[in-house]
Amino acid sequence: MSKPKRRRFRLFLLVLLVVAAFVGKKIYDGIYGAIVDIDTETAAFYVPTGSDQAAVLHELQEQNFIDKIGKLDWVMEQKNFKGQNIVPGKYTLRDGMSAAELVDHLRAGRGKEEVKVTFSSSRFLDDVAGKVARTIEADSLVLLEAFNNPEIQRKYGFSRETFPTMFLPDTYQMDWATDAESFIARMAKEYKAFWNEVRLESAREIGLSQSRITILASIVQAEQQLYPDERPRIAGLYINRLNRGMRLQSDPTVVYAVGDFNINRVLTKHLSVDSPYNTYMYKGLPPGPINIPSKTSIDAVLNAEDNRYIYMCAKADFSGYHAFASTLSEHNRNARAFQIAMNQRGIYR
Repeated sequence: MSKPKRRRFRLFLLVLLVVAAFVGKKIYDGIYGAIVDIDTETAAFYVPTGSDQAAVLHELQEQNFIDKIGKLDWVMEQKNFKGQNIVPGKYTLRDGMSAAELVDHLRAGRGKEEVKVTFSSSRFLDDVAGKVARTIEADSLVLLEAFNNPEIQRKYGFSRETFPTMFLPDTYQMDWATDAESFIARMAKEYKAFWNEVRLESAREIGLSQSRITILASIVQAEQQLYPDERPRIAGLYINRLNRGMRLQSDPTVVYAVGDFNINRVLTKHLSVDSPYNTYMYKGLPPGPINIPSKTSIDAVLNAEDNRYIYMCAKADFSGYHAFASTLSEHNRNARAFQIAMNQRGIYR
């Protein structure tokens, strides 16, 4: 090969190497260069159930988490990001992640995290559905539909009225991509764990089933919302009335039966409402809870104070505590003092 030809050949090789190096760097940068661009150090990213590669790409772009979508699309193809490798859930993205890191983070759910699901004591399961839907994928209406499904209620051994007793207010760690039935299954698991042998034995000693303990706890909690330390005493009073076959005569059950939760003073007209939840009209416990009571309220019933009280009314000093009595005459004096205090404050309804 002549010298001119060798020069041209070497020049060609040099150009080829430069082009290869340039292309190689572009490819390397596309795979390993920063592609996640967010304003904060980290950000939550949610992959909904049923998402495909295109949907994940769209969400990443829609939320302005990435630039250079074409490069990410190519890396996803190379790393087989499809089918079962796309796992729904919550992921935390870091600013500056490369396409390779991002796909590895999302692929097969490797970077998936659990979320904290919290619901406090509520009046109805509607409220529980609304609170839970804020932190998991399931919609509140879908949750409520499942809560009201008779087949699901029977599956876990409850009736329509007692099903709310299975829900224990607390904070739970769970997968964001939790559907309604999975959430209910988790609540059943937590319910079973809560009702350990110690609590079951306490319920047997009192003579009430788990659901009926919770129903009584809902009444006790409604009677004393401010000071949990008084709940065991109230629970002891109501257990005394149940054992004597007396009506519970609990004002919160009347309010529940009427359905007007703005009532400040239960009047004679309210006591005549014909409802199985009206414990002035019917003996025993109502068919279901009047709220979703806390675990501490349930434990207050299970650890009820052993006392002789069968009457109580709010104290006339409006402290939030109650005046207890074991005789009707003593109770009448307490009740009269409270009625006078109500009148003095202009509380008539």
